Amino acid sequence: MSVVDERVTRLNDREVRKGRYVLYWMQQSQRVEYNHALNVAIREANRAGLPLLVAFGLTDAYPEANLRHFQFMLEGLQDVAAALQKRGIGMVVRLGNPPEVAINIGHAAALIVCDVGYLRHQRAWRDQVAREADCRVLQVESDAIVPVAVVSEKAEYAARTIRPRIMRHVERFQALPRSPRIKHSAAGLRIPGLRLKEPARILRRLDIDRSVPPVDPFFKGGTRQAKKHLRRFIKHHLAHYNDHRNQPQTDDISHMSPYLHFGHISPVYLAAKVREAREGQGIDRAAYLEELIVRRELALNFVWYTPDYDRYACLPDWARKTMAEHAGDERPRVYDRETLENAATHDPYWNAAMREMRYTGFMHNYMRMYWGKKILEWSASPEEAFVTTLSLNNKYFLDGRDPNSYAGVAWVFGKHDRAWFERPIFGKIRYMAASGLERKCDIQGYVRKIDKRVRGLE
Repeated sequence: MSVVDERVTRLNDREVRKGRYVLYWMQQSQRVEYNHALNVAIREANRAGLPLLVAFGLTDAYPEANLRHFQFMLEGLQDVAAALQKRGIGMVVRLGNPPEVAINIGHAAALIVCDVGYLRHQRAWRDQVAREADCRVLQVESDAIVPVAVVSEKAEYAARTIRPRIMRHVERFQALPRSPRIKHSAAGLRIPGLRLKEPARILRRLDIDRSVPPVDPFFKGGTRQAKKHLRRFIKHHLAHYNDHRNQPQTDDISHMSPYLHFGHISPVYLAAKVREAREGQGIDRAAYLEELIVRRELALNFVWYTPDYDRYACLPDWARKTMAEHAGDERPRVYDRETLENAATHDPYWNAAMREMRYTGFMHNYMRMYWGKKILEWSASPEEAFVTTLSLNNKYFLDGRDPNSYAGVAWVFGKHDRAWFERPIFGKIRYMAASGLERKCDIQGYVRKIDKRVRGLE
């Protein structure tokens, strides 16, 4: 079996049939470059002697998505449509429940190929398509370097337990996939859909939360923008990554998480570009690849094998026990959701982090940890803190509603971590203090950076 075929799972027992085209139902891997699912779809279309059609279902009922997320995603889909047209591959985007869009367009397909979604509703969508489609359905994993099921058959305890399992396979899976040429053009297909060249009109049709605005000029969606950020990171920031990754006053980070979330860039491609970079030292490249491969794929493992990944019950027994033992501890301050959301606490460092999140859709990773720990400290109960942290995370971050987000929020409350020294409110959960920020980084510089960045937007 080839490495590519190890990424492929057959989802039903139906056969390839006569059809007008092969359908790639694109949802997670929203890109053309280095997309294993697209490459398999091209291969199958060529075998069948058919054109390839790519379909995308756009639903305004996507859990917790808002105007910020939809605009970023539509910017990326414009890149996809333009790149597919150059290659002779058709694309149609329709409003509707994504699996129903795929099933409807799939009625004329010889075969359906889909990518992998890791969250509960994404997996349910693919199960529905597999059940209701009249033809074979293949699923291809393209947004993990090592496929989740290859790494482990269970939820891993921590980075230290998953790391050797990933490294056992990573060399086999890190080669960049070659994209075959499509043999049969889709130019003759006439499948009605939305006009991606008019994103504002599409956005007006969606019944979505418009209270969270787009984040241009900070971030724009799409593969071209992702590669622009990546080139800047490698040229100007990679050499400082190991020393500065916990220095939020700097910008020595890649800003790749929004693009990985929407599948605008391949993690395999990203790893390859960092490995081959001349900038920086081996320790910088190794530190970045640890985050991209081990930490990110620990998050994929977490949501894949933990059905309640978005609930307080997902936390380890020891963590819930120690927080329960301290649930009655006096809180020096308790803030309601509105105060937190408006960045109106007594803590200027936390407020700066919240403002970065609100206005840019992003937050330096080191500040994300502090941000979450303080919500635990300032909430009436740990259960309320968990709900608040996850809600704000998913509302404002471009990379919210993502395996990394769910794993990151759970980490605040003890997941993938160990017990520490016991203290009020936190029990044995890891604690972070403002004084620690002052010792370890130029936190005043971070506040000034965010003030400058969002000046005039409030």
